[in-house]
Amino acid sequence: MSSIRPWRDIARRQCRQIMVGKVPIGGDAPIAVQTMTNTLTSDARSTIDQIRRCEDAGADIVRVSCPDVESTAALREIVRAAQVPIVADIHFHYKRALEAADAGAACLRINPGNIGSSERVAEVVRAAKANGCSIRIGVNAGSLEKDLLEKYGEPCPEALVESALDHIKLLQDHDFHEYKVAVKASDVFLAVAAYMGLAEATDCPLHLGITEAGGLIGGTVKSSIGIGNMLWAGIGDTIRVSLSAEPEEEVRVGFEILKSLGLRTRGVRVVSCPSCARQGFDVIRTVEALENRLGHIKTPMSLSVLGCVVNGPGEARETDIGITGGGNGKHMVYLSGVTDHHVSSEAMLDHIVSLVESKAAELEAATTDVGGADGAH
Repeated sequence: MSSIRPWRDIARRQCRQIMVGKVPIGGDAPIAVQTMTNTLTSDARSTIDQIRRCEDAGADIVRVSCPDVESTAALREIVRAAQVPIVADIHFHYKRALEAADAGAACLRINPGNIGSSERVAEVVRAAKANGCSIRIGVNAGSLEKDLLEKYGEPCPEALVESALDHIKLLQDHDFHEYKVAVKASDVFLAVAAYMGLAEATDCPLHLGITEAGGLIGGTVKSSIGIGNMLWAGIGDTIRVSLSAEPEEEVRVGFEILKSLGLRTRGVRVVSCPSCARQGFDVIRTVEALENRLGHIKTPMSLSVLGCVVNGPGEARETDIGITGGGNGKHMVYLSGVTDHHVSSEAMLDHIVSLVESKAAELEAATTDVGGADGAH
């Protein structure tokens, strides 16, 4: 089969590139995955511990809330300990932005029109420039400016885009261009329409998200539909999946969205069947155990886990490692798409983990000279 599959190509929107610390956003850079801590930022140790878990899950950028001086006071320690750039969310308090910039934040999440006078915006811009900070403008349907609500009557795509452009102008008026923008809404249709409009109106990088998406299952589905729709259209340079769940789960879901569209590769991509009466082993429990035990693998690779021989061989031929359920507790193992050997039900789980770890080490060694395993297509 030809490896050229034009029906799978996604043409990404062309935009300017900015830097969030060491992470490039926009241009031809990989789409970055972000999350946000839910600890008290003033509790530096708990916040650092949570950031570490997010880093282990693959987070490229982590945002922390800085609503008070105690939080920005702890930020310097947090930034020093973090291995990824830290974004400081300062809400409406411009002094927190000044403190966060001085403390080493790589980016400030701030809507310049909400912090008061032009002099305050100028102060924040000076602090950002002096400290090499970028800025993320975050427009939200739930907190639109009063004049826009009066003008449009309700949150709508046009209102979100106008709000974003108003905030952008305030930064441009102060000769600041290192910004990215989000126009989030909990309503998928509203968010997607607003992002589509903003993508045509500006050349800056876009931060995607469906805000207040819900719990782990509902929020994952909702975010996948909204964020996936925009990514498929080529829109989006960094994403945050907003879940009422631990932040590392947001990172995992974000990578799964990107992996499903071929936009980013990280870790093991599992292909598995929903199981039925034909299964030769407990597919559901096996996949659950494998996902837990292989979460530490960062090297991109594929694993198929199929309960029977109906679709199993075909799927296994397309993956790095595959297992197909057979009779009498003996299951066929495929390596690089070719039947290789059998394994018993009792030994299967440990055996698959061992095969994946060995294959990951092999692939990692082969890619060391070309920039590592976590990349983009």
